Amino acid sequence: MIRRARPVSARVRLLGAFLGVVLLGLIIAGGVTFVVQSERVIANAERQLDGFVATVSASGEDPADLVDSAVPGRTDGTLAVIGTAVLATTPAPPGLPLADDAVFVRDLRAALDRGEMRGRLSATVGPVLYAAVRTGDADVVQAISIDQRMELVTLSTTTYAIAGAGVLLAVGVAGWFVTGRLFSPLRRLRDTTDAITIADLGVRVSADGNDEIADLTASVNSMLDRLSMSVAAQRQLLDDVRHELKTPITIVRGHLETMNPADPDDVTETRELGISELDRLSRLVDDIDALADVEAGGLSAGVVDVGALTDRVGELVAAIPEHSWTIEARGRGPIVGDHDRLVQAWLQLADNAAKYTPAGSPIEIGSSTDGTTASLWVRDHGPGIPPAARHRVFRRFDRVSTGRGVDGSGLGLSIVDAIVKAHDGHCTIADTAGGGATLTIHVPLGGAHAASDLPTPVRAGDVVLQREATG
Repeated sequence: MIRRARPVSARVRLLGAFLGVVLLGLIIAGGVTFVVQSERVIANAERQLDGFVATVSASGEDPADLVDSAVPGRTDGTLAVIGTAVLATTPAPPGLPLADDAVFVRDLRAALDRGEMRGRLSATVGPVLYAAVRTGDADVVQAISIDQRMELVTLSTTTYAIAGAGVLLAVGVAGWFVTGRLFSPLRRLRDTTDAITIADLGVRVSADGNDEIADLTASVNSMLDRLSMSVAAQRQLLDDVRHELKTPITIVRGHLETMNPADPDDVTETRELGISELDRLSRLVDDIDALADVEAGGLSAGVVDVGALTDRVGELVAAIPEHSWTIEARGRGPIVGDHDRLVQAWLQLADNAAKYTPAGSPIEIGSSTDGTTASLWVRDHGPGIPPAARHRVFRRFDRVSTGRGVDGSGLGLSIVDAIVKAHDGHCTIADTAGGGATLTIHVPLGGAHAASDLPTPVRAGDVVLQREATG
């Protein structure tokens, strides 16, 4: 089998989708953590400035003394200004070098003149938050560097990103091997199905585990089993048809080769023989067509009353000559299935009994139900069917020798068996008391397959007409 080249395999697509989901999760988790930590840092800085404002406002000390007594941190600084002149400032280090930042002092003065006692300004150390308190002619200001306060958050975020990349890489490597094992049964399934040919349908896929892929493998093996049985049945049918066609072809050809065209009697006899053989071939084709329709698996849905079905078959078998027919019992109950097919199957059993029993002997039909199954039977009083041969009577083209010449295609009981199995039923053969055979169709009550789109079924009367034409 030639496959088209795929730019990206299913394994890569699956792994890519999985890694994409993991990456998205890492980004969302990291982003949320960063935002929460950043807001917490800003909130802590705001609380520090609130405490500064409260302390300075309540102290009443000289601005320079307030600045000198302040203990600076690494990320903040305090200074006292009058206009743009810095009266005092906390030492840097450890505090921020704010007094030497002319741009910051100028922007601070402008903001204070606008009455903005709290806010955010730019400095050489980056953006800062500030709070100012007016004490006399001077303003005491404390500023906090946002970037320096965010150093730990930035460091933890960077560490998280590096760790996340490592996790993503580890997940990718592990996922590559996991997806490889996951797709391994599918690769074996592909290789096995590629190895299957019409000449060799015996290859099966090994089913390991108890997961969905194992279920898929079992389903494929089951499908291959059904396919193998279907192909075997078709081959058997072709072999049987080939065998059955050889005889009439040989007979007609032999008579045509030896026919004397100058002898009108010989010509007439050969013509009649040829037409007879062609009629037999036509019946064979009709029976094969009917069998193929039934084995296609479709049945028209309908509710069939067992009692009414019994009466209908009783009316039809009365037309089969040389025998007396009796309905001995009528069951009661519904069968969900194809009425015409059931009539055809039951009538075929009756016709088969008439063919293989002596002329003038009685034949009984009847039905019964037991709450779950309907039994439709035909009882004759002929030679019967030996137990050793009963497994063969429903085979295609297989006949049990009775010492009596019987015309037919050899497919009648095969069609019966196919119809009954299509209704989830089965056929049985038993001895008749006093001699003979009783063939019974067993069909579930109300439990048959109900399908549609079946080709037009063979009419039940066709069996009777065929019997009359060949009788």
